[in-house]
Amino acid sequence: MRYRKAAVNAIEPMNLKLMKLIVALLLAAGAGQVSSAELVREFSGSRSTTTPEFHVNGPWLLDWRLDGDTSFTVGGDYRQSIALDITLVDARSGLHVGRVKETKFVGNGLRLFEQGGRYKLRVSSTLGRWKIRIQQLTPEEAERYTPRDPGSEKPWYELD
Repeated sequence: MRYRKAAVNAIEPMNLKLMKLIVALLLAAGAGQVSSAELVREFSGSRSTTTPEFHVNGPWLLDWRLDGDTSFTVGGDYRQSIALDITLVDARSGLHVGRVKETKFVGNGLRLFEQGGRYKLRVSSTLGRWKIRIQQLTPEEAERYTPRDPGSEKPWYELD
């Protein structure tokens, strides 16, 4: 019985060392996969709303998606009635900063902002499910985005 207990005690520190090594390797491997884009907030819904306040530094990215709400399929082609309007609002003053996106089509896109601040989004939605992600970017990462239409007043961006 004494020999058996001694053998178990000798194995436990080895297992502990092995577990520490595995955890360290997993953490190191995960650190290499982290993107420099940091998710600040994510909002989703199927109704009109004003989001909670969020704070970002420039540059930052608004990633939006609009899908049709399948619960409205009864009674005709609901896709002709889908609409999404996203407005950026200054969180402190409540003043309208600008329209981010207005569409009547299912789809997705990106909008790059250089100016940081405290904001809210006013989302108006009709017959659609929407998702909006606010991502903090580094200046280097922001340089990788190019406008789809360089002459547009409201450029939409795609990753190079």
